[in-house]
Amino acid sequence: MRIGVAGVGRIGTMHATHLASLERVEQVLLFDPVPGRAELAADVLGGEGGAGGRASGADRDGLVCAVPDVDALLRDADGLLVATPTTTHPELVRRCLAAGVPVLCEKPIASDLTEMAALVEEVERSGVPVLVGFQRRFDPPMVELHRRIAEGALGTIYQVHAVGFDAQPPDLAYLPTSGGIFRDLLIHDLDAVPWLVGEPVTEVYASGSVLVDPAFADADDVDNAVVLLRFAGGAHAVLAAGRHDPLGYDHRIEVLGEKDSVSVGLGPRTPLRSLEPDGPPVSAPAYPGFPERFGRAYLNEMRVFTDIVAAGTGVEDEVVNPSPARDSLVSLRLAEACERSRRSGAPVRVDVGGQT
Repeated sequence: MRIGVAGVGRIGTMHATHLASLERVEQVLLFDPVPGRAELAADVLGGEGGAGGRASGADRDGLVCAVPDVDALLRDADGLLVATPTTTHPELVRRCLAAGVPVLCEKPIASDLTEMAALVEEVERSGVPVLVGFQRRFDPPMVELHRRIAEGALGTIYQVHAVGFDAQPPDLAYLPTSGGIFRDLLIHDLDAVPWLVGEPVTEVYASGSVLVDPAFADADDVDNAVVLLRFAGGAHAVLAAGRHDPLGYDHRIEVLGEKDSVSVGLGPRTPLRSLEPDGPPVSAPAYPGFPERFGRAYLNEMRVFTDIVAAGTGVEDEVVNPSPARDSLVSLRLAEACERSRRSGAPVRVDVGGQT
């Protein structure tokens, strides 16, 4: 099959590399609105032959190539990955729907909740597969945790603890357009935790501080935040996030249940030092950032996307979409509730219909 990639910045190039490593992908087509960028990326990725030990030499010729515009992607690709700036996502998704081309769109599919809700309706009416790029839903340990919770292996869920700390703050020039810590950093936990628990959130409380750099305050944002979620069944989740961890990138989730307590993201590269004399040592360098921490997730995301594309052509059996467009409404709605709670200093109620 041929897969198109619209946007070859940092994350688009990473996706293209993973796609090029998959045996079932015959060609990766690249487009970027910045002149020359797609051609440069195609030269680099074609020379590397993709990640994961893809065959070299003649088997690699033409594996990655640049195309002149989105029309060429929609005409020649069996599926399209959208990794362009957020403001362009709705238009590109709609063009895929019109062309009947399955699409994997980086989050969010729209930056505005009203526009996102309208787009979700269009997606569902079209019948075209649309996946949203919340990579944690594709992370093998997280998928296993989701399976165990759904099958009742943990029993009643009591509490969920999520930690999300970046090793280094983002470029300060990015802050005014980031959407804030809840939309930008915590959005992944606001997606993953309700997905794991499998119940609607009924109340949100959020608090934040500026401790890393005054530039966050200048951007009307915070660089450290804590969120408390209450679920319909009574379980609670505490989400802690920050823009700087001196030991490295730390993103993990712990679930405490009636029958078992399990974690995802806890291992020898977790940047957390124990002061207990017999505590576990940090035996490997911490992850420097999200591409390394979620490398398996991103690669599996491409595998699942190509499975769904293949199913649409009748080559394989139907595959369940693990990250449908409608689910992405939940995290954005919760992020907005968090921002209102932070500013007001009070909890925000969320009804089961999703309105706040």
